[in-house]
Amino acid sequence: MKTPTLIQSLTQLVAAPSVSSTSPGWDQDNRKVIELLDQWFSSLGFTTLIQPIPGCPDKFNLIASAGSGEQGLVLAGHTDTVPYDEGRWQVDPFKLSERDNRLYGLGSCDMKGFFSLVLEAVRDLDLKQLKQPLTIIATADEETTMCGAKALGNLGQHLGRHVVIGEPTSNRPIRMHKGMMMRALRIRGSSGHSSDPSLGNSALDAMQAAMQELLEWRKQLQENYRNPLFAVEVPTLNLGHIHGGDSPNRICAECELHFDLRPLPGMNLDQLHGEIEQLIEKRLGDRGLQITLEKTFDGIPPMETAAEAAIVKAAESLTGHQAETVAFGTEAPYFNAMGMETVVMGPGDIAQAHQPNEFVAIDQLQPGVDILKSLIKKFCL
Repeated sequence: MKTPTLIQSLTQLVAAPSVSSTSPGWDQDNRKVIELLDQWFSSLGFTTLIQPIPGCPDKFNLIASAGSGEQGLVLAGHTDTVPYDEGRWQVDPFKLSERDNRLYGLGSCDMKGFFSLVLEAVRDLDLKQLKQPLTIIATADEETTMCGAKALGNLGQHLGRHVVIGEPTSNRPIRMHKGMMMRALRIRGSSGHSSDPSLGNSALDAMQAAMQELLEWRKQLQENYRNPLFAVEVPTLNLGHIHGGDSPNRICAECELHFDLRPLPGMNLDQLHGEIEQLIEKRLGDRGLQITLEKTFDGIPPMETAAEAAIVKAAESLTGHQAETVAFGTEAPYFNAMGMETVVMGPGDIAQAHQPNEFVAIDQLQPGVDILKSLIKKFCL
């Protein structure tokens, strides 16, 4: 089987729909993308494994590996895309098109383009010369549940030591990002005629108290945690959605608040969830209400790879840029939790992701290939 060129491979990857979404009407499998990658890397001599994801029907990871050893390099990325805005694209989102030194298509930037770079980087590689393993990992559902990255730990095999996740960073290394968790606070009281407060138990009044408690807690978090390496150097908590009641002359029986929290590296998601539960219970526990705190999204842990890690130093040396921080989340914390060290670095700009007319700049592709070749030489040859 002849290995496709960079443009040919990206054309085929973009043409294979792989939207992941919490909305069933949008959600799709990623089988076609995984099958393409499996064919290409196996034809180059890699040993490939397609991993079904438990609890996620029709979702798969691909692990393509060559060589052996205790160290080695992992080149990783996700195969899914976000949904697209029908009618707002000026081009077919599933047909790669070139204009103004850019390649347009859904996933071209975030992040199918990275797999085309990897394929180009290993095309002429003699796998028999590897002194340490080289592993390519393609995951499912990064844009939603992170089930693909989470399932990697179930493989029970050594995947490598040094990791590059090819999210769009304009080929600049990232070694830290914030985490993210989403919660829904639901309060149920009882309705009644608004002329007499004793006839009911206002969930809206209780929610106002809960919101005040959350905002005071946010202030404490921002006083206690700070990292000047981030553009927003404190953890953030956003009250994003509230709904309660149905009429101004009825005591509100039910109220619901959705909020997100973006913690800094060093902050633990489970501990933060527990603190929220405690402060809500302390403030509202004696009001005779039904209170639930639901995980609408389990969350992405914050990520930090040591500045002195070999992969960080190598990426900095090759790019001429000191490793930076970003606010968006990635699969990196799951790789680090398996004992690896990760940088996030790939072609494209995150500003082009998740919007109509997504593109990757052509002039970032060859530099990206060259960086990958150099990393393979350093960590595997």
